[in-house]
Amino acid sequence: MFFIKADSEVAVIVIHEIYGLNKHMATFCNKIAQQQMDVFCPNLLNKNKPFDYRRENKAYSYFIGHVGFKDSVAKITDLNQSLRNQYRSVYVIGFSVGATIAWLCSENEQWDGVVGYYGSRIRDYMDIKPRCPVLLHFPEQEKSFHVDDLIRTLSQKESTQVLKYEGLHGFADPYSKNYCRASCERAFRQTLHFIKKSTF
Repeated sequence: MFFIKADSEVAVIVIHEIYGLNKHMATFCNKIAQQQMDVFCPNLLNKNKPFDYRRENKAYSYFIGHVGFKDSVAKITDLNQSLRNQYRSVYVIGFSVGATIAWLCSENEQWDGVVGYYGSRIRDYMDIKPRCPVLLHFPEQEKSFHVDDLIRTLSQKESTQVLKYEGLHGFADPYSKNYCRASCERAFRQTLHFIKKSTF
Protein backbone atom coordinates (compact mmCIF):
# COMPACT_ATOMS: atom_id res chain seq x y z
CA MET A 1 0.00 0.00 0.00
CA PHE A 2 1.07 3.56 -0.73
CA PHE A 3 0.47 5.68 2.37
CA ILE A 4 1.27 9.37 2.63
CA LYS A 5 0.53 11.15 5.90
CA ALA A 6 -0.20 14.87 5.83
CA ASP A 7 -1.58 15.09 9.39
CA SER A 8 -5.02 15.75 7.98
CA GLU A 9 -8.57 15.14 9.16
CA VAL A 10 -9.39 14.07 5.62
CA ALA A 11 -8.45 10.69 4.16
CA VAL A 12 -8.48 9.79 0.47
CA ILE A 13 -8.41 6.17 -0.65
CA VAL A 14 -7.04 5.84 -4.19
CA ILE A 15 -7.89 2.72 -6.21
CA HIS A 16 -5.43 1.75 -8.92
CA GLU A 17 -6.04 0.50 -12.45
CA ILE A 18 -5.45 -3.08 -13.65
CA TYR A 19 -1.70 -2.38 -13.68
CA GLY A 20 -1.33 -2.05 -9.91
CA LEU A 21 0.79 0.35 -7.86
CA ASN A 22 2.75 2.03 -10.63
CA LYS A 23 4.28 5.47 -11.25
CA HIS A 24 0.92 6.96 -12.15
CA MET A 25 -0.54 5.98 -8.78
CA ALA A 26 2.52 7.27 -6.91
CA THR A 27 2.37 10.59 -8.77
CA PHE A 28 -1.36 11.02 -8.18
CA CYS A 29 -1.12 10.10 -4.49
CA ASN A 30 1.61 12.69 -4.03
CA LYS A 31 -0.53 15.35 -5.72
CA ILE A 32 -3.39 14.59 -3.32
CA ALA A 33 -1.07 14.64 -0.29
CA GLN A 34 0.21 18.05 -1.38
CA GLN A 35 -3.35 19.28 -0.83
CA GLN A 36 -3.03 18.42 2.87
CA MET A 37 -4.95 15.15 2.79
CA ASP A 38 -3.80 11.74 4.02
CA VAL A 39 -3.64 9.21 1.20
CA PHE A 40 -4.08 5.43 1.18
CA CYS A 41 -3.63 3.37 -1.99
CA PRO A 42 -3.97 -0.36 -1.29
CA ASN A 43 -2.37 -2.99 -3.52
CA LEU A 44 -5.38 -4.98 -4.71
CA LEU A 45 -3.23 -7.17 -6.96
CA ASN A 46 -1.00 -8.40 -4.11
CA LYS A 47 1.94 -8.28 -6.53
CA ASN A 48 5.26 -6.60 -5.80
CA LYS A 49 5.71 -5.33 -9.35
CA PRO A 50 2.99 -3.59 -11.37
CA PHE A 51 2.13 -4.74 -14.87
CA ASP A 52 3.73 -2.88 -17.75
CA TYR A 53 1.31 -0.96 -19.98
CA ARG A 54 2.36 -3.15 -22.90
CA ARG A 55 0.79 -6.12 -21.07
CA GLU A 56 -2.70 -4.65 -20.89
CA ASN A 57 -4.50 -7.89 -21.83
CA LYS A 58 -2.48 -9.90 -19.31
CA ALA A 59 -3.14 -7.29 -16.60
CA TYR A 60 -6.87 -7.30 -17.31
CA SER A 61 -7.04 -11.11 -17.28
CA TYR A 62 -5.16 -11.18 -13.97
CA PHE A 63 -7.50 -8.63 -12.42
CA ILE A 64 -10.64 -10.48 -13.53
CA GLY A 65 -9.26 -13.92 -12.61
CA HIS A 66 -7.45 -13.17 -9.34
CA VAL A 67 -8.89 -9.92 -7.97
CA GLY A 68 -12.37 -9.10 -9.24
CA PHE A 69 -14.81 -6.31 -8.46
CA LYS A 70 -16.69 -7.95 -5.59
CA ASP A 71 -13.62 -8.72 -3.46
CA SER A 72 -12.13 -5.31 -4.24
CA VAL A 73 -15.26 -3.51 -3.06
CA ALA A 74 -15.14 -5.54 0.18
CA LYS A 75 -11.48 -4.59 0.76
CA ILE A 76 -12.05 -0.90 0.08
CA THR A 77 -15.15 -0.89 2.29
CA ASP A 78 -13.18 -2.53 5.12
CA LEU A 79 -10.46 0.09 4.76
CA ASN A 80 -13.08 2.85 4.90
CA GLN A 81 -14.51 1.41 8.11
CA SER A 82 -11.07 1.16 9.69
CA LEU A 83 -10.43 4.84 8.94
CA ARG A 84 -13.79 6.19 10.05
CA ASN A 85 -12.82 6.77 13.68
CA GLN A 86 -9.54 8.46 12.72
CA TYR A 87 -10.80 10.96 10.13
CA ARG A 88 -13.55 13.53 9.85
CA SER A 89 -14.07 12.70 6.16
CA VAL A 90 -13.13 9.78 3.92
CA TYR A 91 -13.24 9.90 0.10
CA VAL A 92 -12.44 7.35 -2.58
CA ILE A 93 -10.93 8.09 -6.00
CA GLY A 94 -10.58 5.33 -8.59
CA PHE A 95 -9.08 5.02 -12.06
CA SER A 96 -10.48 2.75 -14.80
CA VAL A 97 -11.40 -0.54 -13.02
CA GLY A 98 -10.69 1.40 -9.82
CA ALA A 99 -13.38 3.89 -10.87
CA THR A 100 -15.85 1.06 -11.33
CA ILE A 101 -14.96 -0.25 -7.85
CA ALA A 102 -15.46 3.28 -6.48
CA TRP A 103 -18.84 3.46 -8.25
CA LEU A 104 -19.89 0.18 -6.63
CA CYS A 105 -18.82 1.60 -3.25
CA SER A 106 -21.13 4.60 -3.73
CA GLU A 107 -24.14 2.62 -2.48
CA ASN A 108 -22.55 2.81 0.99
CA GLU A 109 -23.63 6.07 2.64
CA GLN A 110 -20.54 6.06 4.89
CA TRP A 111 -18.45 7.63 2.14
CA ASP A 112 -18.19 11.42 2.08
CA GLY A 113 -17.72 11.27 -1.66
CA VAL A 114 -16.73 9.07 -4.61
CA VAL A 115 -14.69 10.12 -7.65
CA GLY A 116 -14.12 7.98 -10.74
CA TYR A 117 -11.84 8.54 -13.72
CA TYR A 118 -12.89 6.81 -16.96
CA GLY A 119 -14.65 3.87 -15.34
CA SER A 120 -15.76 2.22 -18.56
CA ARG A 121 -17.16 -0.85 -16.76
CA ILE A 122 -19.58 1.35 -14.84
CA ARG A 123 -21.87 0.65 -17.79
CA ASP A 124 -22.25 -2.91 -16.48
CA TYR A 125 -23.56 -1.64 -13.12
CA MET A 126 -26.26 0.84 -14.04
CA ASP A 127 -28.54 -0.47 -11.28
CA ILE A 128 -26.35 1.21 -8.65
CA LYS A 129 -28.11 3.96 -6.67
CA PRO A 130 -25.51 6.24 -5.08
CA ARG A 131 -26.07 7.15 -1.43
CA CYS A 132 -23.26 9.70 -1.31
CA PRO A 133 -22.03 12.46 -3.67
CA VAL A 134 -20.39 11.12 -6.85
CA LEU A 135 -18.20 12.81 -9.46
CA LEU A 136 -17.34 10.91 -12.64
CA HIS A 137 -14.78 11.97 -15.28
CA PHE A 138 -15.07 10.51 -18.80
CA PRO A 139 -13.11 11.09 -22.02
CA GLU A 140 -14.92 12.22 -25.14
CA GLN A 141 -14.32 8.81 -26.73
CA GLU A 142 -14.11 5.18 -25.58
CA LYS A 143 -13.43 2.15 -27.77
CA SER A 144 -16.26 -0.04 -26.47
CA PHE A 145 -19.27 2.24 -26.04
CA HIS A 146 -20.81 5.64 -26.76
CA VAL A 147 -19.70 7.97 -23.99
CA ASP A 148 -22.54 10.47 -24.47
CA ASP A 149 -25.19 7.76 -24.03
CA LEU A 150 -23.62 6.62 -20.75
CA ILE A 151 -23.21 10.19 -19.50
CA ARG A 152 -26.85 10.96 -20.27
CA THR A 153 -28.02 7.96 -18.22
CA LEU A 154 -25.63 8.51 -15.31
CA SER A 155 -26.48 12.21 -15.09
CA GLN A 156 -30.07 11.30 -14.24
CA LYS A 157 -28.97 9.49 -11.08
CA GLU A 158 -29.30 11.26 -7.76
CA SER A 159 -26.17 12.89 -6.29
CA THR A 160 -24.17 12.14 -9.46
CA GLN A 161 -22.20 14.71 -11.46
CA VAL A 162 -20.63 13.58 -14.75
CA LEU A 163 -18.05 15.57 -16.71
CA LYS A 164 -16.55 14.96 -20.17
CA TYR A 165 -13.02 15.86 -21.26
CA GLU A 166 -11.04 16.08 -24.45
CA GLY A 167 -9.01 12.94 -25.00
CA LEU A 168 -9.18 9.19 -24.60
CA HIS A 169 -9.16 6.60 -21.82
CA GLY A 170 -6.08 7.36 -19.74
CA PHE A 171 -6.09 11.14 -20.29
CA ALA A 172 -5.15 11.76 -16.63
CA ASP A 173 -2.14 9.42 -16.62
CA PRO A 174 1.10 11.27 -17.45
CA TYR A 175 2.77 7.94 -18.30
CA SER A 176 0.09 6.89 -20.79
CA LYS A 177 0.21 7.45 -24.55
CA ASN A 178 -3.30 8.93 -24.16
CA TYR A 179 -2.22 11.59 -21.65
CA CYS A 180 -3.84 14.98 -22.22
CA ARG A 181 -2.34 17.57 -19.91
CA ALA A 182 -5.15 20.12 -20.17
CA SER A 183 -7.83 17.53 -19.43
CA CYS A 184 -5.79 16.02 -16.61
CA GLU A 185 -5.35 19.38 -14.93
CA ARG A 186 -9.00 20.34 -15.36
CA ALA A 187 -10.20 17.02 -13.94
CA PHE A 188 -7.87 17.38 -10.95
CA ARG A 189 -9.20 20.88 -10.25
CA GLN A 190 -12.75 19.56 -10.41
CA THR A 191 -11.85 16.69 -8.08
CA LEU A 192 -10.35 19.06 -5.51
CA HIS A 193 -13.37 21.34 -5.74
CA PHE A 194 -15.69 18.36 -5.25
CA ILE A 195 -13.81 17.29 -2.11
CA LYS A 196 -13.22 20.71 -0.61
CA LYS A 197 -16.72 22.09 -1.08
CA SER A 198 -18.10 19.43 1.28
CA THR A 199 -15.15 19.18 3.67
CA PHE A 200 -13.27 22.41 4.23
